[in-house]
Amino acid sequence: MRVPVVQHTERRRRARRRRALWTGAEALVTVGVVVLLLVVHQLWWTNRQARHGAERELEREWGGAAGLGRVLEGDVPTDSGDGDLPARQRTGAPPPDAASAQVSASAPLPSQAYAILAIPRLNLRVPVAEGISKPEVLNKGHAGHYPGTGQPGRAGNFALAGHRNTHGEPFRYLDRLGDGDRIVVETRAAVYTYAVDQTVPRTSTRDTGVIRPVPRSLVHPGRGYSEPGYYITLTTCTPEYTSKYRLVVWGTLLSPRPR
Repeated sequence: MRVPVVQHTERRRRARRRRALWTGAEALVTVGVVVLLLVVHQLWWTNRQARHGAERELEREWGGAAGLGRVLEGDVPTDSGDGDLPARQRTGAPPPDAASAQVSASAPLPSQAYAILAIPRLNLRVPVAEGISKPEVLNKGHAGHYPGTGQPGRAGNFALAGHRNTHGEPFRYLDRLGDGDRIVVETRAAVYTYAVDQTVPRTSTRDTGVIRPVPRSLVHPGRGYSEPGYYITLTTCTPEYTSKYRLVVWGTLLSPRPR
């Protein structure tokens, strides 16, 4: 019976292959752990960090936010007119006492938080800061005000952007809003209530018409308004976890409430 003879070179070759396989397996495990940690950081830690920093910022500055607590409990200011909201939407006429609630103030500085956005339907409360810079505004969990668009309670279009996923994801459930849902904006001077009346489920990231003073989609010309008024626009990325398109929600001012 012939006994196979294994040369020393063959043994060394097999040993090298085993070491290479083991090293490769260790590298794959390490890469997997790193990727898992990155996912946890992006999907969980950035949300926790943004919410923790954003929730109390203006409360400290304003000395408390009792008014917003009432808003989220359902005490939403309603239209104090004679029930002619559709007519005002068509004509763009200001709601009752809107002029008296508009307090002249200097424009907010870039990245400055100066208002609070609350959407009772989504149990959402988030600071609004000037600008849409990711590192300075959106990644801090804020809703960002598009520079050059209107301000709360004033004629024109108060346009905001916010993350749908990660970094506080304030606009994650924006697609759940429908006609009549309230959008409340609190400033130091007053509380303004808007009612959702139009949405664009998906449009191009270059559809700048949605944030114009009289908002109207350039991609979907049938969506939007045709006359000046008091509008709010909320925009975010869609589908979730992508930035390929934009989801747009529009609302019209109902009434202001002095603080």
